[in-house]
Amino acid sequence: HEHLHHQLDAAIASGGKTGERAREVAAVLESHFEQEEAYAMPPLGLLEPLAWNKPVDDATVRQAIEMAERLRDEYANMLREHEVLTAALHRLASAAREENKPEHAAFAEALIMHAQNEEQVLYPATLVIGEYLKLMQQPH
Repeated sequence: HEHLHHQLDAAIASGGKTGERAREVAAVLESHFEQEEAYAMPPLGLLEPLAWNKPVDDATVRQAIEMAERLRDEYANMLREHEVLTAALHRLASAAREENKPEHAAFAEALIMHAQNEEQVLYPATLVIGEYLKLMQQPH
């Protein structure tokens, strides 16, 4: 997420309506990113070893299951934050286009696509990983 922060900082620094709208995005984004980095995204690092049936240590498995369960608990809230964020990003893109700042409009539009990817692929993948790991722990 660090590269997104840099692009957002540049949009804020550009001033005008674009800067104002970018500050609105930043207000929503910071805590949302913290949540994603705390529990929504880390289990995704297990996709490759799981896909190739490579061993994963017990502590990592327990931690990934806990993170996936936390995401499940917070799922509705995360989606609500995406709605607020997407609305703010649309306002940023519009302001950037009005002020002829195409790089900031493109950033906002890319971040909207990023949020959709999280909703449709990444968050569900984290949930599936958690369920898969729970199933693998059950005696056969």
